[in-house]
Amino acid sequence: MTFPDFSAPGATKPVKGPSHARALNAMGSGASRTVGMVLVAVLSLGAAGAATAVTRLTGNIDTAKMEVLGPDRPKQVLPDDPNAGTPLNIVVMGSDSRDGDNGGLAGGGEMGARSDTTMVMHISGDRSRVEMVSIPRDSTVDVPSCTTNDGATTAELYGTKFNAAFSQGVQAGGTVADGALCTVKTIEKLTGVFMNGFVVVDFAGFSSMIDAVGGVEVCVEEPIYSAKANHLSLEPGTHTLQGVKALDYARARTGTGLGDGSDLGRIGRQQEVMASLARKVLSQEVLTNPAKTLKFLNAVTDSLTMNDELASIDGLAGLAYSMRNVRPDTITFMTVPNEYDPNNAANVVWTDEAVQLWDNVKNDRPVGFDPNAPSADASTSAPTDGAGDGAEAGTEAGAGTETGTEGGTEGTSEPDPASTEIKQAGEEAFTGADTTKVCG
Repeated sequence: MTFPDFSAPGATKPVKGPSHARALNAMGSGASRTVGMVLVAVLSLGAAGAATAVTRLTGNIDTAKMEVLGPDRPKQVLPDDPNAGTPLNIVVMGSDSRDGDNGGLAGGGEMGARSDTTMVMHISGDRSRVEMVSIPRDSTVDVPSCTTNDGATTAELYGTKFNAAFSQGVQAGGTVADGALCTVKTIEKLTGVFMNGFVVVDFAGFSSMIDAVGGVEVCVEEPIYSAKANHLSLEPGTHTLQGVKALDYARARTGTGLGDGSDLGRIGRQQEVMASLARKVLSQEVLTNPAKTLKFLNAVTDSLTMNDELASIDGLAGLAYSMRNVRPDTITFMTVPNEYDPNNAANVVWTDEAVQLWDNVKNDRPVGFDPNAPSADASTSAPTDGAGDGAEAGTEAGAGTETGTEGGTEGTSEPDPASTEIKQAGEEAFTGADTTKVCG
């Protein structure tokens, strides 16, 4: 693949301790992929009274300016009303810093700062769709030179793992924000798609998010045991997992009932956890409970680092309001199409299908749009690959979910019947309303 090169040469500098995320260590275990559900915080803001909630909670968020990425980048345009019509691409990442509340959750691991967690959240211009695209941490890529907030630059890397981009930024600038900025620039170089912002959340924040909504429901089809994930043990059936156990479930990679032990093997399971969290947050159980909603929002924002433009009160409030009718069946999860790297069995490379995926994102088309399909229409805004199959039936536990509303005044239409097809999470696109596993 050949995309525009936004990189510039440079050198590295010693690591300094970050302020918000404290001492930064390896962005470990794919558990933090669940940070994609920062999205549901925005959706909840729209339902719970965006302006008031954002004013109260944005003070929790640490921020950084993206202008250091270069003067030739397009000027930021964030929506301040429901009719802005501007699509947004937000990079979501996770941190397993071993400091503070996060220390007891992150577990062991080598010192450093490699992000195992990166997703691109695409919000359509008409605010009718949200697509969460997982980028495998072990993708073989070239990482461009990046500029940090204090003006330092990093060296270019060739044929390395994708998550080395975050490490490069942190080593040069010493903060979570610097790692995020380098990740953003790497994604833009690889895809040719402009990113409007980034969000980073830590393990402690994820655990608190889950606890705030009373746990998430998951379906386990065969016995699971993982010694490395705090001796996680689950029998087949439907389970409601609280914060720490949900984190362990999302982190688990080795053990029984967990696939082949690769990072790819757990991506689908982590997407299922995100879908379950989205269903819970967008349900009447949370949206009609102000105390629970604010507790969730506080848990989310208290663990965030994000760019200034995205964190503005007007920007978040306007975005939240314009997305007030998004439902689980309009949120699609997928992974960048990939195959094993023939030169390194531990890595993967993106396939030709990835080119079409990013072109769809760039042009605000559904991620499953196929220009070669007989009925292809580039102007369509309806989700494909099962997106839009319905918001009620088809959860991973086989249970229904209620559609979110804004104070009971909007988004109350009955969802379409759900598809009976079982989607393979991690391998194909699915929505928060699709069935990915079946528990009796």
